[in-house]
Amino acid sequence: MPSAQLPRAVFAMDPVHLPLLFPPPLMARLRQTAEIDPALVVRNPADRAAAASLAGAEVLITGWGCPGLDADTLAVAPRLRAVLHAAGSVRSLIGDALWERGIAVSSAVTANALPVAEYTLAMILLAGKDFFTQRERYRTTHTPPSPAETSAIGNVGRRVGVVGASRVGRRLMELLRPFDFEVLLHDPYASVSEAAALGAEPLPLEDLLRRSDIVTLHAPDIPETHHLLDRARLALIRDGGVLINTSRGALVDHDALTEELVSGRLQAVLDVTEPEPLPAGSPLYRLPNVVLTPHIAGSLGNELERLGRVVVDELERLVAGLPLAHEVRLSDLVRVA
Repeated sequence: MPSAQLPRAVFAMDPVHLPLLFPPPLMARLRQTAEIDPALVVRNPADRAAAASLAGAEVLITGWGCPGLDADTLAVAPRLRAVLHAAGSVRSLIGDALWERGIAVSSAVTANALPVAEYTLAMILLAGKDFFTQRERYRTTHTPPSPAETSAIGNVGRRVGVVGASRVGRRLMELLRPFDFEVLLHDPYASVSEAAALGAEPLPLEDLLRRSDIVTLHAPDIPETHHLLDRARLALIRDGGVLINTSRGALVDHDALTEELVSGRLQAVLDVTEPEPLPAGSPLYRLPNVVLTPHIAGSLGNELERLGRVVVDELERLVAGLPLAHEVRLSDLVRVA
């Protein structure tokens, strides 16, 4: 999009996120690259002021809370050439009309993968130290465990099964490299050579579940992965095994998982659930072998600026006539979130 004039851009998201995505120095850099009004953030394309702004927009900078970009929305934005998403998945945002128009799409999903991978690494390390059980035990007994009680604790040689060589899965495997883990991988799209390059042993899902001490989910939420871990597959995880889910709750049969956790056979770290949030009466809130967090693994607080930087970088590339570095293509949505 090389031009003597700056392209016109418009924000479309929940405005509560804007100050953290684009703090003043980054906003200043953005305004050097595009003509944009920081005070105008589109929530309803039918609004008169929003429609007037969209009519001249060449670039839409989207984020959480953005309205869906359907045919009606695109009809009021005839000059739109690019959508730069300052968040992760664009699956629920983009419809067929956008692809038919040939509008370029970019996402900050790669930047958002890092905090999710960091959260997962932290939970893997804590799980290997039996942190969750020992915390509850110490709270009750006020005495340290005996050597016999800690003989099976430790992260040396522990088997971590990664389900999904997604952006998060790949970042996680990078972070696992300095540690003494044995990493297993299931991903139907990853070749043997790709798995080896990631430092993992590729396995069918059932074999991974049987062999892993810790299973961590990083597959996309698509029809093929709905309840990927059903009752039969959950039963394959060894007694005392740990399940970590930072992907989407729909990947796991929630009723079957609840039964396993209530029985005490498995442990779990769940940053996502089905439904989300869980009903107030769910036993998972009070089980000592379950750690529930409110979908915090992804970018929060000062991590949001990292997503904003991706958007500004992409906009600068557009203005310079360069290809997007983080382009999303329609064909990608078959196997990514």
